[in-house]
Amino acid sequence: MKANLLREKLHRQIDRLPDDLVEQLADFALFLLAKRKAAPDYENWSEADWKKLSLEQFFREEDEVTYTISEAREVYRP
Repeated sequence: MKANLLREKLHRQIDRLPDDLVEQLADFALFLLAKRKAAPDYENWSEADWKKLSLEQFFREEDEVTYTISEAREVYRP
């Protein structure tokens, strides 16, 4: 029941806001929903889940850094 009263109060407040603020609220609501769906429950992850995440991060394709042989020689000196 308390949630219903809060929703009604929020609806009344939104109805009095200018359109640009209503748009911002709508964007924020979408952000919150996306965050809730995307946020994994790390506390319950197994070791296999962590390994999978590590490998995905290591092999992700968006990392476009390339090195030349000479640059590699500058870093690695046997």
